[in-house]
Amino acid sequence: MAGGGPLGAIYEIGALAALAESLEGIDFNELDIYVGVSAGGILGAGLANGITPREMCRMFIDAAGGVAGEATRVEPFDPAMLMRPALAQYWTGMRKLPPLAVQAAWRYATAGRGKGLGALLAATEHLLQAVPTGVFSNQPLRKFLAQVFNQPGRTDDFRALKARLHLIATDLDSGKSVEFGAPGHDAIPISLAATASSALPGLFPPVEIDGRHYVDGALTRTLHASVALKEGADLVLCLNPLVPYDDQAVIDSGGRARRLIDGGLPIVVLQTIRAVIHSRMEIGMRQYGDDYPHADVLLFEPNRADAEMFFTNMFSYSSRRRLCEHAYQKTRAELWKRRHELAPMLDRHGVALDLAVLRDRSKTLVDGLGQRERRAPLPVNGITTRLAETLDDLGRYVRQARDHKAAGQRPPVARKKFARSARAAAID
Repeated sequence: MAGGGPLGAIYEIGALAALAESLEGIDFNELDIYVGVSAGGILGAGLANGITPREMCRMFIDAAGGVAGEATRVEPFDPAMLMRPALAQYWTGMRKLPPLAVQAAWRYATAGRGKGLGALLAATEHLLQAVPTGVFSNQPLRKFLAQVFNQPGRTDDFRALKARLHLIATDLDSGKSVEFGAPGHDAIPISLAATASSALPGLFPPVEIDGRHYVDGALTRTLHASVALKEGADLVLCLNPLVPYDDQAVIDSGGRARRLIDGGLPIVVLQTIRAVIHSRMEIGMRQYGDDYPHADVLLFEPNRADAEMFFTNMFSYSSRRRLCEHAYQKTRAELWKRRHELAPMLDRHGVALDLAVLRDRSKTLVDGLGQRERRAPLPVNGITTRLAETLDDLGRYVRQARDHKAAGQRPPVARKKFARSARAAAID
């Protein structure tokens, strides 16, 4: 699973949930090897720890739900924790600033003739050493992950896992990839390795581990699927949430394109990063076919015309829920569209597409997440029980009718059933 920040994680959770319920013969918590980069590494560590995609949706998306079935409740993930200032970095920079300023002033004063802008810049370049190596702190993320992985039945130790887990980070001083979880790199906590793998340079400070500093693993490769292939995997499922936005694809699909330049510098930078990362990934995918002809590598990613994926505000609760459901439904649609291509490939590995699940238009992820669990406790009597059941049935019927109408089909007839339920509730 590739990285992509909080938005990428939301997409991957939705896609994972769709894959998990649509692929017969695969248990996503019982795979042989998990390989993750950045946000994908966090989710991979969760799967290896037995957390299902739907449970991850409750944890990371549905702030009201928590994780069902936990003996000790873990507070839901809040993206705001990623925006806490790296105060330690600022303090370190402030301590460095006075001697660096004196040094810069002395160099400029002794520069001799031609004290122009060039001489000033040369004299003050060392002041950059006082600039923090990260704007935001990644300690809240590490603390959160440590809390999750230290719950009963889970582990924060690579060596205690039943499956192999590889979290990829980049060694800052050598520029080389490091596979945390591999022999020789498995004695550190999983939460620490996941934090290092997701330390995006500029935003988060490098993570120090055994005297070395590590940053985001996506700096060297996008997916690192070769790690699983080298381990002998013959069926590799790849999730990549980062695709560049294509306005022409939006127009061709009947949508209304948006000019990215109007979004300012952040959107321009985001589009550039996505284009570079995706281009590099495409080269890697072609190489996998040449180097590992025995293996089948399946890639799932958003469509380039998917404006919802590109422009969603990750700090909006409703937007996160909408995007996760969007990813879930889009992945289901892609599986159905590619069913003739995927079926023989999956069959070689004892896996089948559950076509009945894919045909079921009433299935949802976020809308169907423990609605009865989240409802406030009601008095246990016939009236409230029947009324709750009637409302649940009505909600399912409305969603089915909406989906059938969108597909140009006649809505299902269930009026009599609802009338009987409502009448029975009223009589009670």
